[in-house]
Amino acid sequence: MAAIYSGIHLKLKSPQTPWEDKLKLARFAWISSQCLLPNKEQVLLDWCTHALTGWYNQKVEFSHDVLEGLWCYLDDLLHSRRLHSLLRQGKSISLRLSMAQLLLDRLQENAQVDSKSSVCLSTILSVCQGVLFSPVLSSVFTTKYELMVDLLAKICSLSSSVLQRPSLTGPVMTESVRCQDEMMTECLQPEPVFNLDTSPDHPVLDPYQSSSKPVEKHKSSNLFEVLLQVLSCYLSVQRQQANPNRVITVVTNQLIQPLVLLRHLLTSGEFGPSQTHLRQQLCKDIRVKIDSILQLAFFPPEHLTSYKEELLPSKEDSGKRNSGGTKGQLKPVSAILSKLSAEGYCEVPLKYPVKSNTLSLLFKFFLESYGKGTGEREEEQRILCFYFLIRLVPALDLNINEHSVSPAKADQSVSVSPGQHCFPQSWSLALLSLEALLSQALAADIYNVAADRIRHGEVQLSFYRALAQMLFNEAQPSIPAWYRCLKVLLSLNHLILEPDLDQLLSSAWVNSECMEARVQKARQLMVCSLFQTYTKLRQLPRLLSELLSVICQPALEELRPPLLSEGVSTCLRTCLLDTPPFQGLEICSLVLESVRKYILPDLVAIAGGGEDEKGGVKVDQDSSLKLFSLSQLLHAVLFSLKTLDNASPLPLVRRTQSLMEEMQQLVKDLLQVLSIAKESIKTNISSFQKTPKKGRRNLSLREPEKSKIRVLWQQKTQDAALLLRYTCVEVDTCFAIHCSKYTSLDTSQIPPESQYKDQALLNAQALSYIHSLVSADILPVNLHPSPSCSPMSSLLLKCLTLQQMKKVLLDGTLLSESSTAAWLNKAAQSIVAQSALEGSLYGEQVWDGQICSVNANSYRVAHWHLVTINLPLIAPYLSKEDTRCISDLLVSSLLTRQTEKEKDRPLCLTVSLISTQLLQSRIFDELTSLFSATVCSLTRRINGVLVEAHATKSFPVLLKSQEKDLDDNLPLSTLGDKEAIVEDILESSKTGKVFVLLSSAQTNELVNLLQILTDLNPDAMTSEQLSSIFLLLLFMLTSTSSQSNPEAEDRSYSGAGAVFQNKLLGILTCLLESKNFQSVLKLIHGGTLLQAVTSSLLWHNNSGRFRTMCSPDWLDLIKAVRGFIGSLVQLIINRNSSVRLNLDQFASFLTSKEITSRQIIAASSAAVTGKPDSGASIRSIHLLLASLTSFSQAMTSNLGKSKQIDQTLTQMLRRTTESLGPTVELVLRPQTVNELVVQPASILGQAFMVEVVTVMLHCELSSLSVENENKLVLSHMVLYQVYCKQILREMSSAPRPMDFLVSSLNFLSAFYEAAEKTRGDKDEKVGNELDELYVQILQSVNRLLTASWLSSNDVSELESPLQELLCHLVEKSTTGRFNLLLLMVKEGLDVCKLRAGNFREVLSTVTIIRLLSSCRLPDPCSKALWFSAPQIISAMVFLVRSSSQDSSLTRPFTIPTVMSLTSLLRQGEGLLTNPHHVILALGALHSVPLDHLTPLVYQSAFLAVHEGLFAIIQCHPQVTLNAAPSFLNVFYRLVASVMQEGRQRAHSDTGMESDAYLQCSRLIERMYSHIAATADSFTTQSTLMVAQYVTELQKVTLRPDIKLHLTEGIYRILDLCMERDIKFLMATLPMGVREVFNELYGSYTHYHKAQRQGEDKYTV
Repeated sequence: MAAIYSGIHLKLKSPQTPWEDKLKLARFAWISSQCLLPNKEQVLLDWCTHALTGWYNQKVEFSHDVLEGLWCYLDDLLHSRRLHSLLRQGKSISLRLSMAQLLLDRLQENAQVDSKSSVCLSTILSVCQGVLFSPVLSSVFTTKYELMVDLLAKICSLSSSVLQRPSLTGPVMTESVRCQDEMMTECLQPEPVFNLDTSPDHPVLDPYQSSSKPVEKHKSSNLFEVLLQVLSCYLSVQRQQANPNRVITVVTNQLIQPLVLLRHLLTSGEFGPSQTHLRQQLCKDIRVKIDSILQLAFFPPEHLTSYKEELLPSKEDSGKRNSGGTKGQLKPVSAILSKLSAEGYCEVPLKYPVKSNTLSLLFKFFLESYGKGTGEREEEQRILCFYFLIRLVPALDLNINEHSVSPAKADQSVSVSPGQHCFPQSWSLALLSLEALLSQALAADIYNVAADRIRHGEVQLSFYRALAQMLFNEAQPSIPAWYRCLKVLLSLNHLILEPDLDQLLSSAWVNSECMEARVQKARQLMVCSLFQTYTKLRQLPRLLSELLSVICQPALEELRPPLLSEGVSTCLRTCLLDTPPFQGLEICSLVLESVRKYILPDLVAIAGGGEDEKGGVKVDQDSSLKLFSLSQLLHAVLFSLKTLDNASPLPLVRRTQSLMEEMQQLVKDLLQVLSIAKESIKTNISSFQKTPKKGRRNLSLREPEKSKIRVLWQQKTQDAALLLRYTCVEVDTCFAIHCSKYTSLDTSQIPPESQYKDQALLNAQALSYIHSLVSADILPVNLHPSPSCSPMSSLLLKCLTLQQMKKVLLDGTLLSESSTAAWLNKAAQSIVAQSALEGSLYGEQVWDGQICSVNANSYRVAHWHLVTINLPLIAPYLSKEDTRCISDLLVSSLLTRQTEKEKDRPLCLTVSLISTQLLQSRIFDELTSLFSATVCSLTRRINGVLVEAHATKSFPVLLKSQEKDLDDNLPLSTLGDKEAIVEDILESSKTGKVFVLLSSAQTNELVNLLQILTDLNPDAMTSEQLSSIFLLLLFMLTSTSSQSNPEAEDRSYSGAGAVFQNKLLGILTCLLESKNFQSVLKLIHGGTLLQAVTSSLLWHNNSGRFRTMCSPDWLDLIKAVRGFIGSLVQLIINRNSSVRLNLDQFASFLTSKEITSRQIIAASSAAVTGKPDSGASIRSIHLLLASLTSFSQAMTSNLGKSKQIDQTLTQMLRRTTESLGPTVELVLRPQTVNELVVQPASILGQAFMVEVVTVMLHCELSSLSVENENKLVLSHMVLYQVYCKQILREMSSAPRPMDFLVSSLNFLSAFYEAAEKTRGDKDEKVGNELDELYVQILQSVNRLLTASWLSSNDVSELESPLQELLCHLVEKSTTGRFNLLLLMVKEGLDVCKLRAGNFREVLSTVTIIRLLSSCRLPDPCSKALWFSAPQIISAMVFLVRSSSQDSSLTRPFTIPTVMSLTSLLRQGEGLLTNPHHVILALGALHSVPLDHLTPLVYQSAFLAVHEGLFAIIQCHPQVTLNAAPSFLNVFYRLVASVMQEGRQRAHSDTGMESDAYLQCSRLIERMYSHIAATADSFTTQSTLMVAQYVTELQKVTLRPDIKLHLTEGIYRILDLCMERDIKFLMATLPMGVREVFNELYGSYTHYHKAQRQGEDKYTV
C-alpha cells in the first residue's frame, strides 16, 4: 500500500492528472496513515494554496465545483484535529502570504453589493476562522501590520454590508449567491468558537466522495464570531506596535470609518429581528473591542503633547518657535474630524448619525485618557479637555457664535463649513449628541468657574453662553434632549443661562406647547432643576419674579399649557420648605403685586364693557388665563410655606398679617369685578332686545363668538377668584390655629367697640356665610357643574362650605342653637350633591389630585374624593337618602373596578380606587350609618341576583319574602324568616335538594359582590346584620347550583364556580370570628352547622358540580373547608357550652357507617371498573379526609385545658382516628385490576396524604398521652414507619413541591417524637434504632438543603418546619447524638468546598447552625455547642471573607452566612466569654460587599450587617467598649453606602427601589440612637463620627426623605459632643466640609437642641 501512495506528490503536480482526481488524491493523502510524504501537512497546504492562487490569477483552469471543493478541502485541513495536534507539539507549519492576499480579495468580493462571489461566504469565513484560531497559522497576518489592518478593514466592511443588505428575493439565484444569501440571514446567530479539546474532529474526508460538490458542513462559520476573532487579533498586534504615530495614522486613514460605521449599526439594533441574549452579548463584545482599538490608537499617553500643541492656544512668545516647526506636526483632531465628515464611506442617511454618535464616544475616550491629573497638571488637563470639546461641537453642524472658539484655532475648524446647517431631521440626533458631550463634561468636572474666570478669561463661560444662545435661537421644544441640554448647562453654572432667564422660562416652560409624555418629563426635570438651583442660591424670589414677568406678557397662542404640573408642584413645595420665611412672603407679595398691577385693570375694563386698546376676543381670554396661572402659583406657594407658630418672630407675623389682608382685599376686588361683569351682561341683553330687527341681525352674527368667549372669561376669572378665596380661608385658619400672635381675618374685621362681643359676631358671621354659600348669594352655586359654574368653581364652593362647617363645629355655643343643625344639614347636602354622585359611574375618569387641574373630565373623581375624605365630618348631617346614595356609589364603583380589572395609573386617582381606599380604611368601620347602608346595599344586590336566577319548583321562603319587597333595608329581618331559611338549609344538606340554579354570569356577579363583602369588618356589623348575612351566604353554599350541564366540560364556569365556593367558605369563616356570632348560634347549633356544610359539599360533589374543577382550584376549596371546620370547632370549644353535644353530633356524622362506607365503596368500585365517576368518588374521600383532619387538629390543639374537656376530646379523637385508618389504607392500596385508572393517592397529592398521616399520628399521641403517660402503643405504627422510610428516600431525590417538603418535615418531627415516647427505658434495640433514625434524618435534611433545585426562597420557606424538626431532635438528645451533629457541622464549614464551587454544601451547614442556635438544648448539649462556638465562628468569618471576593455569592451565600453568625452572637450572650471571637465577627461584617448591588440585594446585605452590629451592641456591650473603633468602621461603611445609594437621581426616586434605601436610612437612625444610648463606649468617638458624616454628606445631594432620617440620627451623636468638640470640628474640617457642618449644626441648634432642652425641664 505504501508503494501505491508513494507517487502521489508527482500526480498532484502533474498537468495530465484531472483536477477532480487531484482533489480526490489529496483527500486520500490527508486521511491515510500509509501515505508516505515528507512533511505531508505542509505539502498539502501549499498545494491547495498554490492551486487556488493559480485559478484566481488565471494561470490554471478547472470547474467551479473543483474550486468549491478546494476551498472546502482547505477549510477541513485548517479545522482538523490532527493539524492542531501537530501544531501543539511544536511542528513548524505555515501558510504562504499569497493565502492571506487570497482571503482578503475574497472578503472584498463578498462585501460588494452587486458582485457575485465565486464561492460561498460561509466557507471563506470558516477558512479565516481556522487560520486565526492558531497563533502559528495566524502569523501570516499578525507578522505584517498592514495585512492585519487590511483584514480588519475588509471584515468590518463586509459586516456592515451584511447588516445593511436587504434579503434577496429574485426568482433566479446561483448556488453561490443562494449560499451567500443564507449566510446573510444566519450570520447573526451565535455559534461557539471551535474548541479542539471538547469538539469532535472536523467532518471526516471521505475518499470516495465526489469532488464536484463541496463537502457538507455540520455547522456554518459565523461572520460576527470571525469578526470578534479578527478584532482580538488586531488589538493584540496594535498593542505590540512600537511607533504610536504609525498606529494613529493607519487607524485614521484606513480603520476609523469602517469601525465607527459598524459600531453604529450594532448599537442601533436596526439590522433585523431580535435574537437571543447570546447575540446581544456578541454585539456588546464587538463594540468593546472596537472601543479599545479606537481609544488605544487615538489617545495613548505619547500623543498628549500633540493634542496640547493642536488644541491649546499658542502663547505670544512662542510664535517664532512654532513657525518653523509645523511642517510635519501631527494634528490628530483635524484628521479625525476630517475623516468623519468625509463622503463615501457610508450611505448619506447614515453619515450624520454615525458622526454624532462617534463624537460623544471620542470625547468619552479623551476624558478617560487625559482628563485626570494631580496638582497644577489637573487644571491643564481640564482645559485641554474643554478645547477638545469646542472642536467637537461645531462638527455637529450647530450654528454657534464663531467668537466662542479660540481665534488661534479658527484655522483648524476644517470639519465644518462656516455656513453649514444640520438637516432638519437631524435635530434630535444633534441634541442627543450635544447632551452626551455636555453630560460628560459635567461628570468629568472640567469646568472650574473660579479658574476659568481668573486664569482663562472666562473662555468656558463664553462658549457655554454661545451654546445656550444657539439653543434659544434654534429652539426645539418638541425634542426632550433640548430640555436636557439646558438642564446640563444649568448644572455647569447658573450664570450660563441667567442672561436669558426670561427666554428660558418662556420657551422651555410657560409657552411650551408640546404635551408628549417624554417631552413633559424632560421639561419637568429641567424646571425642577431650575427651582433647586435658585433655592440653593437663595434667589428663588428672583426666579419667580422673572416667571411672573413672563406670565404677564401677551400669550403667543390662545391657550397656554398648565403652569404647574404635579411633579413641578412637588418640587416647588420641597424648595419652599428650604427657603427662608421672609423670601416666601416676598414671593407671595410679588404675585399679588403682579395681579393688581397687570391683570386687575384689564379685568375691570373688560367687566365694564369697555374696549381695551388691543381689543378683541384674545384680550379677554388672555387676561383671565393669566389671572388663573398667577392664582395657581400663589395657591401652591402659600400651601407650601411653613406655617406660623408661637416661636415665629413678630416681624414675620406682622408681614404675614399684612399679606393676608392684601390677599383678602384682592379677592373682594375680583368678586366685585365678577358682579360688574354680570350686570354688564344683563345690560347688553336688554339693549340687544331693544335694538330694531335690522340692527339685531348684524349683531347676531358676532354674538355667538363673543358670548362664548365671555363665558370662558367669566369661568376662568371665577375659578381664579374662588381659588384665591379658598386659599386665603385655609391659610388664615391654619395660621390662627398654630400662632397666637396672628389675628384671623374674621376677627380683624370686628370694630374695636365690639371686642367684647367678638365671639358672638364670629359665630353669627360663620353661620351667615354658610347660609350665603348654600343660598347662592355669593356666586351662582349649583350641586354640579353648569355653564355658569365650572367644575373647579363647583368644587371650590364645596370646599369653602366645608371650611365654614368646621368653624361652626368647633364652637360649642353655636352648635346648641336650634337653627344651626338645619344649616349644617343643608351644607352637608350641598357638599354631597346626590344628583352629581349618581352620575359618577359613567366612564372611568382620572384625577391627579391637584385642585387646579379639576375640569369636566376629572370633576367626578375630585368630588368623590372630597366627599370620602370628609365623611367623618359630614356623615352625622346626611339624610338616609344621601347615605344610601353614597353606599350605592361605593358598591357600584367597586364592582366596576372588579369587572374591568383596570390597571392603576401611577399617582392618579379614580372613583373605584378612592372607593377601595375608603373600604379598607379603619375609619369606615366607625361610620355606623354608612357601614350599615353598605351592608344593606350588598345584601339587596345579592338577593336581586338570587331572585333573577332560575328557581326550581320548590321555592324557598327566602326568595318568596324577597319577591314581595326588595326595597327593605335588610332581608330576613324577622325571626320567622330566619327560622324558615334554616329549615331550607337543613333540608338541602340532608337531601341534596337545590333551590336556585345560577348561570355563569350570575355566578360571576355574586363572586364580585362577595369580594366586596370580604373587605368589610365583621365586628362592625350588628347582630341582626351578621345573622342575616351569614344565613344568606350559608343558603347560597348549600342550596344553589349551576345551570350548566354536568356532562359538559364547562371550563369557564368551573373557574367561577371554584372561586364562588372558596369565597363563600372564606367569608363564612371570617364571620365565625365576629364578636356578634352568638346571634347565629341561637338559630342553628354548631354541630348542626358543621354537618350541614360538610354534607352539602358531599352532595354537590356527588352531583358532579366539582367535576370540571381543576386541581389548584380543588386544593383551594379543600383549604377553605378545613379552615371553616377548624374555626367553628375552636369556637365551640371556646364557648364551653354544649361542647360534647355539638362535637359528638359532628363526629357521629363523619364516622357514621353510612358516610364512610358510601365513599369507600364508591371509590373501590370506581377504581376497579374504571367508571367515569371515579373522580367524584375520590374527591368525596378527599373531602372526608379533610374534614376529619381539620376536626382532629382543632381538638388536639385544645387538649390540656381541663380534665372534663380532655376527656371529651379524647373520646372524639379515638373515634376519628379509627375512621381515618381504613380511609387512608384505601387510598394507599395499590391498583392491580385496571391499570388505566389513576391511583387515588396521586390525585389527592402526596403532601395532603402526608399531612393526613401526620394528623393521625398526633391524634394517637395526644389521646394516649392523656390516658396513660407511662406506656404508649400506637395502633398504626407500621403505617407510620413505612411513611417515614418513603419520605427519607424521596424527600431529596428529585425536585419536589414545596407543600410536600413542608408536610414531610412536619411528619418527621412527629414521628421522631413518637419514636422517643414509645421507646422503653431499657430497650437497647429500640435505642439503636432511634440513633439510626437520628442519623438518617440529619443526612436527609443535609441532602435536601444541598439540592441544586432548591432556591433561597424555598430554603426560607422551609426554615420554620426545619426549626421544629431540629428542636425535636435535640430536645432530649444524648451527648453522643449531639456530638454527631456537631461533627457534621464542623466538617461542613470547609472553605475548600466553597472554593471548589460547592457553596450549597457549606450553605446547608450554615443554615443548620442558624436554626440550631435558636433551639432549646439540654445542659450537656448546650455546653458542647458553646464550647465549639469559637471554632465555628472563626470558620464562618473565614467563609464570609472568602465569599466576599466573589460578587455572585453575595446574595446566595454571604448574606445567609452573616445572618447565621449574627444568630450565634445573639444567642451567645453571656456564653461567649472570650471577646476576641466577637471582634472577629466585626471583621466579617466589614468585608461584606455593599457596592454595585441591586436595590433588593443591597437591602438584604445592609440588613445583615446592621443586625450583626445590633447584636454586638445589645448582647456584648463589653466588646463594644473595647473595640469601639472597629465597630464604628463597620458602621461608617453602612452610613457611606446609604449616602451613596440614597443620593438624588433623575428617574429612580420612587418605587420599590426607593423604599429599600429609605428603610436602610431608618435603620441608620436607629443605630445612631443605640450608639448615643451607650455613651460610655463612644464618648471619645463622637467627634470622629460627626466628621465622617459631614465629609460624606459634602460629596452627595441626598434625597429629602433619606436625609431626614440620617439627620435625626446624627443629632443624637451631636448630643454627645461637648463645646470643645464643636470648636475642634470648626477648626479642623476643610473649607467645603466646614460649610456643611455649620449648616448641620445650625439646624441642630434651632430644632433638635431646643426641643431636647425643653424636654429636659420635665426630666428627673
